[in-house]
Amino acid sequence: MLKDTYCGDLRPSDAGRTVRLAGWVHRRRDHGGLTFIDLRDSHGIVQLVFNADNQATQDVAHRVRGEWCIAVEGEVRERAAETVNPNMPTGQVEVYPSSCQVLNESPTPPFYINEPADVDELLRLKYRYLDLRRPEVAESIRLRHEVVRYIRTFLCDRDFAEIETPTLIKSTPEGARDFLVPSRMRPGQFFALPQSPQILKELLMVAGFEKYFQLARCYRDEDFRANRVAEHTQLDLEMSFVTEDDVMGLVEELYTEIAKRFAKATLLAEPFPRLDYEDCMARYGIDRPDLRFGLEFVDISAAVASSGFQVFAGALAAGGQVKAIRVPGQAEMSRKEIDSLTEVAKSGGAKGLAWIGLTAAEVRSPIAKFLTGDELAAMRSLTGAETGDMLLIVADARATVASALHAVRDTLGDRLGLKDPDVLAFCWVTGFPLLEWRPEESRWDATHNPFSGFREEDRALLDTDPSKVIAKQYDLVLNGAEVGGGSVRINNRADQEKVLGMMGHSSEQQQERFGVILDALEFGAPPMGGVGMGIDRLLMMLTGTDNIRDVIAFPKASSGTDPLMSAPSPVDEAQLTELGLALRPAAKS
Repeated sequence: MLKDTYCGDLRPSDAGRTVRLAGWVHRRRDHGGLTFIDLRDSHGIVQLVFNADNQATQDVAHRVRGEWCIAVEGEVRERAAETVNPNMPTGQVEVYPSSCQVLNESPTPPFYINEPADVDELLRLKYRYLDLRRPEVAESIRLRHEVVRYIRTFLCDRDFAEIETPTLIKSTPEGARDFLVPSRMRPGQFFALPQSPQILKELLMVAGFEKYFQLARCYRDEDFRANRVAEHTQLDLEMSFVTEDDVMGLVEELYTEIAKRFAKATLLAEPFPRLDYEDCMARYGIDRPDLRFGLEFVDISAAVASSGFQVFAGALAAGGQVKAIRVPGQAEMSRKEIDSLTEVAKSGGAKGLAWIGLTAAEVRSPIAKFLTGDELAAMRSLTGAETGDMLLIVADARATVASALHAVRDTLGDRLGLKDPDVLAFCWVTGFPLLEWRPEESRWDATHNPFSGFREEDRALLDTDPSKVIAKQYDLVLNGAEVGGGSVRINNRADQEKVLGMMGHSSEQQQERFGVILDALEFGAPPMGGVGMGIDRLLMMLTGTDNIRDVIAFPKASSGTDPLMSAPSPVDEAQLTELGLALRPAAKS
């Protein structure tokens, strides 16, 4: 073998050993009669020392350059105390090669490999195989491997069976757009790449497996974001004879252990807090709150119910609400900062942002003249505001207040440095509505997916007030981002047909699109529940990056293209003919 030892594994206990190493030249330094090469492989870096005692190896060392692939054989020696490098795991040893072989040369890379650098993302992705040599990039991919290996071990130890499901399935017009795959043997017909193995894992429960998981590849033809890509990996898991607490308990145990083993940050709370959806919306304006900081919303409608300030009075008269965020110690916030936050509130749909600075000298606010002393006192009492604090207020329809104040709260979290990168704040959100009304389509739609079960005590509401039916749904949130979710499922045909019918699917459409699961539910389907947990997004949180592509070995660019493989790309006319396809000009946008 060309190597019998990894560079990064050498320690003082190896002194005196003769080892064979192979890897890439990370850095080379000439010092008169000595040449030093930092040799890098998949386990780390070790220093090689070439001196005039061996002219042949010295000559090779003079010739090599960065990223050349070489192999050496030599003796491990302890470094002198004054030359120890405490910043390297191998910093107490070095290797004196007795032979050195160039395995392959390399031109100068398009960007630095041996030091962090601000490199254009498209260039990084085009040369991703070089980008992955950079230690800080490779570390994220290796961490991903360790996390996935732990997940497998954790679930296998608990009697889960890892089962692969197909990646060519039937297209159903629900959720995001499908990626379609034309069938050569059935011209004019198409497979779809799965957005989730949802139906298939339910079928496995009907089949009697009881505990299933897989690290599933899932596909959604939607626009890219910093935390979302078209193809992702999720931990897909399903269990039979369970309640919501059973599934959440298992996932919480798994994610608590992952955080403790692999994250540099610490958990904010154990067990994870469980928040009700309505309470979440009332306090944070969103169903995925960042619990690393407060700045919760306070309803001050009662304090201004008789206000002469028309903005407040008008919102309340129209059935809306008035809510405030208390920002401690920010009474002297500059007008430039306030104007910027006003624009943030407007981006959330609000017409503006009212503000009251409670300075020691005065009530600093353009609306103070419209408010009575009693109203100001009531606001302070409700919000707990003290001298030195700032109140930021939005008055509008409930949904607008929620979205606008959430945007303001999130911005303040960034500006005031409240989003501690060394803290992991998990929480569960439950109590979601099963259905929401789509007025433009005159139908109900599932808030999450059409297979979620519902509370038995809400059954009558399906006919009288569907908006109040609560789903057996649960989402896991981490630092303001959803990292996964699931539900206990509907497990009988009549209920599933009822929900699908309310969503606008005729009996014929139900059988055509969902017939396989509807038929299966008739054959003694057990109570079942599970989750789909985004592995990519979890790794983002563990590594502290804000870009999901940093934790994927070969990601697409934000444009949805693949600079590495130059995809998507045209195909030969013969391939289209074989598939019975013809291209037509794209519709003008």
